[in-house]
Amino acid sequence: MGKVDTSLMGPELVFFDIEATDSADLFAKLEPIYLERGLVRESWIDAINKREDAYPTGLPFDAIGVAIPHVEPEHIVKPYIAIIRPKGTVRFRGMGGMPDTDAELIINLGLLAHAEDQVAVLQALMNVFMSEEAVNDLLAQTTAEGMVASMTKWCQEYAE
Repeated sequence: MGKVDTSLMGPELVFFDIEATDSADLFAKLEPIYLERGLVRESWIDAINKREDAYPTGLPFDAIGVAIPHVEPEHIVKPYIAIIRPKGTVRFRGMGGMPDTDAELIINLGLLAHAEDQVAVLQALMNVFMSEEAVNDLLAQTTAEGMVASMTKWCQEYAE
């Protein structure tokens, strides 16, 4: 398994308490922030909604419901990994026929696939969310800096 480029995470990419009812609502709230920061192209919102419709990203783990939405690299300007812990949960359709998931944590990947090795990132994240210890640590974070430090720690541990 490859290494996760944790430099793509930062406190400015951690969002607490966004209120959204479903994935489309969440993406609509993230889009202006991402555009203003020069992370995505104007095509991002349509592309991520279409990709989420075709390939849902909700994953129900024992310890937490998560979603890992991502989009094709041509819609990304600058690679990023955003961590969203919404106020309440956000409903995502289940990946690969799994049940719909009320996501408590959303990891939005803005990767340039080959450069950041998207498969390695996804594998590491799946391992993180299968660990009750890692999930409890992540959910205990109350600051953006703490969330980045926790996610970095667990991604590095599970990417080995």
